[in-house]
Amino acid sequence: MWAKRFIRFHDLRHPAEMGPREVARFLSWLAVERGVAASTQDQALSALLFLYRKVLGKELQLGDGVVRARRPKNLPVVLSELEVERILDCMRGDYWIMAALMYGSGLRLMECVRLRVKDIDFEYHCLTVRNGKGNKDRVVTLADALEPHLQAHLGVTKAMYERDRLAGGANVWMPAGLARKFPRAGSQWGWQYVFPASRISSDPVDGARRRHHVGERSVQKAVAVAVAEAGIHKRVSCHTFRHSFATHLLASGADIRTVQEQLGHADVRTTQIYTHLIGRGAGAVRSPLSYLLTRRELRSND
Repeated sequence: MWAKRFIRFHDLRHPAEMGPREVARFLSWLAVERGVAASTQDQALSALLFLYRKVLGKELQLGDGVVRARRPKNLPVVLSELEVERILDCMRGDYWIMAALMYGSGLRLMECVRLRVKDIDFEYHCLTVRNGKGNKDRVVTLADALEPHLQAHLGVTKAMYERDRLAGGANVWMPAGLARKFPRAGSQWGWQYVFPASRISSDPVDGARRRHHVGERSVQKAVAVAVAEAGIHKRVSCHTFRHSFATHLLASGADIRTVQEQLGHADVRTTQIYTHLIGRGAGAVRSPLSYLLTRRELRSND
């Protein structure tokens, strides 16, 4: 699609006859005339780089002549503690546990659904997140109050695992390197997903029959339904629990470096965005209307 738009923009000239100057003109036109978002402009650039490198066999070197689309600086949506409680009250079963984990441990959605049994440490009250964003591992806190619910859930999950094992189907996906080194690890209890799918299915890559983790879309749908039932009118997603986790930790007095480690941020400046939401930004400013109304009430009382 982007290749077609690029060719039509330049009056149907063949891409082989064009180069960095024409690509820069097209990308600048998208930003200035069409007003596209930065992510859309990035997508167009990636498509054209693929066209030139993989199809035409040419290396495309863009200079500084491209007008870049502006990225909006939006503050994340954050729930109050009461709003989190109302949403959790509207959730049930496995989805309640997953939402509680995302809020209580600051997990991303995919980090939650990909969690494996061996990565839960009840003795040290923590979770190990494997291959998070940036392909990094990190250790995060596990709420003490959630542990009994998680242990009960694992009891049900292990019973299902035992049935699968007796039927010869207790097998989960393993990273390629580990699968070669430990060919039987995928059928061991420790490697099973904490939140498995309801049925065994065929892997689209190699056709093997496995029990995958629960689908992320089903979690998103459950959260959306709970938000509606709770009467919350903010734009809430699964990631909002992670934003709320960070904000509430900072508000309770946690050190920003600790919160950075819990979230797995490479740069503390990424974590600092949450300080604007806990009374250190606009929330720390008292509106002059408050003073006016307070004086008015005092005069009326006199």
